Amino acid sequence: MKNFLKGLGAIIVLLGVLLLMVYYFGFQTNVLLAASGITMLVGLLTHIFLNKHLSK
Repeated sequence: MKNFLKGLGAIIVLLGVLLLMVYYFGFQTNVLLAASGITMLVGLLTHIFLNKHLSK
């Protein structure tokens, strides 16, 4: 479980990248850009927060 939580932030960032791929290859709306940006930011912050607190 601890290993999964350490990789959770990276998984969320990859979901944001997938949204950017949908934007690039398919529907080009600002909603996808905003959603991918927010998703990648949340993933980055999750990665930092979880790795900092799980390493204790």
